[in-house]
Amino acid sequence: MTSMIQDMRYPIGRFKYDGDSSREAIDRSIADIAALPSLFRASVSGLSADQLNTPYRDGGWTVREVAHHVPDSHMNAYVRCKLALTEESPTIKPYDEAAWSRLGDVSVVPIDVSLALLETLHTRWVALLRSLPAGDFERVYIHPDQQRAVPLREVIALYAWHGRHHTAHISSLRERNGWA
Repeated sequence: MTSMIQDMRYPIGRFKYDGDSSREAIDRSIADIAALPSLFRASVSGLSADQLNTPYRDGGWTVREVAHHVPDSHMNAYVRCKLALTEESPTIKPYDEAAWSRLGDVSVVPIDVSLALLETLHTRWVALLRSLPAGDFERVYIHPDQQRAVPLREVIALYAWHGRHHTAHISSLRERNGWA
């Protein structure tokens, strides 16, 4: 039973950064970030209000909460990238993503608003990432919870994974429940 819950929590596996700093690896991460808005929108397309209010697993967030969480999280990542590019090893501000998911806007704002935010945010983020010379992906920010410097090449690999991770939460829920 535990392995099933683990699989449902991490349908594509946990994030593991392999340290690959090649331009090919960076370009793959950027391509995943660029592709996310349309893939994520497709994963929630056509779901009813009841389906949007269904947790993707027992004890997990609802589809609606995930739909608002992804752009919230990626907005923070985008700002952190810009800070790392414009300041010398800035210390970023962590945030409580679970607390954000309980704020009032999540239950009342239609998910289309967050899907549009994700699309426009990723347009800007991808344009920024594609404009950077290779050396800029070595720039870092300090993550106080992790107590380490995090290079941008790792950040974009994490957020490429993050988008696929949450898309898989919704896609696997749809498959399990027969929501074509």
